[in-house]
Amino acid sequence: MPLSDLKIRKLKQKDKPFRVNDGWGLYLLVRPTGTKSWQFRYQFMGKEKTLTIGQYPVMTLAEARSKRDEAKRLLADGTDPSIQKKLDRIDAHVKERMTFKEVADEYYESLVDRELAPATLRKKRWHIEDLSKPLHTRPIDQITAAELLHLLKPIERSGRRETAKKLRATISAIFRLAMVTMRAPADPSAALKDALLPPKVKGRAAITDEKEFGQLLCRLDEYPGWPVIPAAMKFQILTCTRPGETRGARMQEFDLDARTWTIPATRMKMRREHKVPLSDQAFEIVMENWSEIKGVELLFPSLISNRKLVSENAFNTVLRRLGYSGDEVTAHGFRVTASTILNSREYNPDVIEAILAHQDPNAIRRTYNRTTYWDQRVEMMQIWANLCDGLRAIWRN
Repeated sequence: MPLSDLKIRKLKQKDKPFRVNDGWGLYLLVRPTGTKSWQFRYQFMGKEKTLTIGQYPVMTLAEARSKRDEAKRLLADGTDPSIQKKLDRIDAHVKERMTFKEVADEYYESLVDRELAPATLRKKRWHIEDLSKPLHTRPIDQITAAELLHLLKPIERSGRRETAKKLRATISAIFRLAMVTMRAPADPSAALKDALLPPKVKGRAAITDEKEFGQLLCRLDEYPGWPVIPAAMKFQILTCTRPGETRGARMQEFDLDARTWTIPATRMKMRREHKVPLSDQAFEIVMENWSEIKGVELLFPSLISNRKLVSENAFNTVLRRLGYSGDEVTAHGFRVTASTILNSREYNPDVIEAILAHQDPNAIRRTYNRTTYWDQRVEMMQIWANLCDGLRAIWRN
């Protein structure tokens, strides 16, 4: 006879396990410990098999019968219920590993493998670990555009529009990885492109007036602090490089005979090697800071250790001590200064862009224009260095 809840509650355990039949292959196994488990016994491909469905009373009689009926439907379709249970368990385990954080960590590792700049990796890690923390345990295929907007809007309202925009881009890249690995059907962040306010464009603070720039150079010459930092800043100005590229300059990157400095792709923003011709003035700074001490690689080492880079804020700190605010000038703004002055004097803009290691925004032109303007760059770097000396002299006089 079929079981009932009353009959099941009255069942007492025995010294040995025993089964009580409910019908159509469904049994209740009662163990000596008193635990009661639902089992479905069936035949598949000529073999008798047993599928454990669940425990009573967590799984009720009605639920057990429903599970038995599901198993019988699988058998009718030619599927072994035990095998399907294992596949379902594997699928559930995979889904547990389909969280946003799991995919985000894979995405970050791919960036590390591509050898992105340390500063870029730090920013991406900040996006993933801190800003995206509310998404960490969420199944990535269940995250919605509304959920992402709820994450991004507070950042935007705090005035950090650029951060919100870049975080959305990072999240989008993570979803694209999830899509190609079959863990998400779409990228919900794509719907948010026009939902966020555009960043307020603010250029690098820079001095573009020639007379004022001459004054800054004179003040830098007279800086009373540790001489390595102003020397590095002058070198950055003369080479039109970024502060980080100058701070990381290593002596093995210099060819003293050819008077060139080759910055490896790993330290360049665009991940392309950049060769810099050294003017007489820049070469003089190199020689003044050259070290023959074994194990010293950096041209402009930190005061703390000759094996450590000068602090990321060191250049701007010097500018503040010289009386310049962050709204007036930053170390990165020296490139703006050089570009503005050279362009205003109507030098070849293509050569200026090559000096700055800028990538041509026109994709077709970039593909076909492979020239590096080397000879013109050699000449212009010396022109720029002489012009800096001339602006100093004008201010002093």
